[in-house]
Amino acid sequence: MTQRKSHSRTSVSRRAVLKHTAAAAAGLGALYLDLRSPFPYAPLAFAEDQPPIGTWPEGSKGDTVNVAAAVPRTGTYAVQGEDELKGWELAVEHINEGNDLLKKIAPKVTKGLLGKKVNLLAADSAAKPNQAVQAIQTFINQNKIILLTGSTSSAVAVALNKFAQREKVLYVTGISGSNDTTGKDCVRYGFRQNFYGETAANAIGPVLVKAFGKNRKAAFMTPDYTYGHTVTKSVNEYLAQNAGWTMVTNQVSPLGTQDFSQYLTNIANSGAEFLVNVNWGRDAVLSIQQAKQFGIIPKMTLVVPYQIPFLAKETGPELTAGVYAATDFWWTLEDKYPLAKMFVEAFDKKYGYKPEWGANACYNQFAFWANAVETAGTFYPPAVIKALESGAKLQSTVGEVHFRPEDHQLVRPVIIVRGKKPADMKNKEDFWEVLEVLPGEPLMQKPDAFGCKLGETT
Repeated sequence: MTQRKSHSRTSVSRRAVLKHTAAAAAGLGALYLDLRSPFPYAPLAFAEDQPPIGTWPEGSKGDTVNVAAAVPRTGTYAVQGEDELKGWELAVEHINEGNDLLKKIAPKVTKGLLGKKVNLLAADSAAKPNQAVQAIQTFINQNKIILLTGSTSSAVAVALNKFAQREKVLYVTGISGSNDTTGKDCVRYGFRQNFYGETAANAIGPVLVKAFGKNRKAAFMTPDYTYGHTVTKSVNEYLAQNAGWTMVTNQVSPLGTQDFSQYLTNIANSGAEFLVNVNWGRDAVLSIQQAKQFGIIPKMTLVVPYQIPFLAKETGPELTAGVYAATDFWWTLEDKYPLAKMFVEAFDKKYGYKPEWGANACYNQFAFWANAVETAGTFYPPAVIKALESGAKLQSTVGEVHFRPEDHQLVRPVIIVRGKKPADMKNKEDFWEVLEVLPGEPLMQKPDAFGCKLGETT
């Protein structure tokens, strides 16, 4: 005890140094100058006396911090993956330049994050969990990334969730529609911005019942992994419990199926009145086109409960005309939300087309992360997690939103759209009419309903 007192009188603790330095910095605008950096004016931000965790603090040293995406650039989800990547690219560009749109979502961002440039790395996941994890592991080892993202397949999202929790590096999804991502497979180090199976079902279910009535017969097409099974389950349960609809067949196909003839033959013989297609990406496009060739469309009414970016463009608007779908974002929301207008204009200017919802989701997700880092005043992962878990109201391209601290799911609207006939399209990208923008909270299950247990922060 005497030795400890003597030590405290004759030496200066790290905590005291940090306090003294921070106080001095406050008097100078909390800035320091590093002439070697393209981002020379950086706020002093410390996570005092915290032991190393994940890639912190190594990944936060220097004038640049690295983030990484494992996203499908080949395979059945490649088109959607490239769109997601563009959303992340635009967000990083806006973070680094202190763009006005980004600052509407993350007001404390000036130029870079905490004065540091953000660098985005990317690898092709091919929508394969093992490939995604291997790519991110390489980025952690070689580049000390402080944030990982990716996923278009929810199987990848679940794998990266678990990987992020193990490695103690923050993970934000790209696209993931499975209930499990923020349900039974949720983790403390994972956050999701976009809508998912349960919210899609509770949003589109009443619309279908109002349009088509009760006691109808539906055939489902389901991709054989966590996204497909959970979306089908949620949609079927809503329609069965609330309107007496019957699932007469559920045709489950492997990811990347090219020939859907065996599944479509069973559907054609099922007596169904509706084809509820839960397939995604290229699988959705091929299965819908082949359903037309089989004569199933328009004999059966097509429903897409979880809308796929670029679906109408790739199938042709003739096949999506009159089709009801739930979605995360559609570009004509620029007429309703000022930030949506800013985003659509910025994206169109950079990439030459109107953004799909994957790009919008990824932009928002990075912007929310940037806001959390600046709010925390540090890249220290537990502090950033705490900022995201605070329940603070966030501005977004679909209005005010917030993360639920219990499961790390964003509380956000779900958009109901209906496909336009070619004759009704005002321009070549005017595929969908927005029917409703539904508040998110009433569509969501209770935080513990799907078995979420977040786990530890440290």
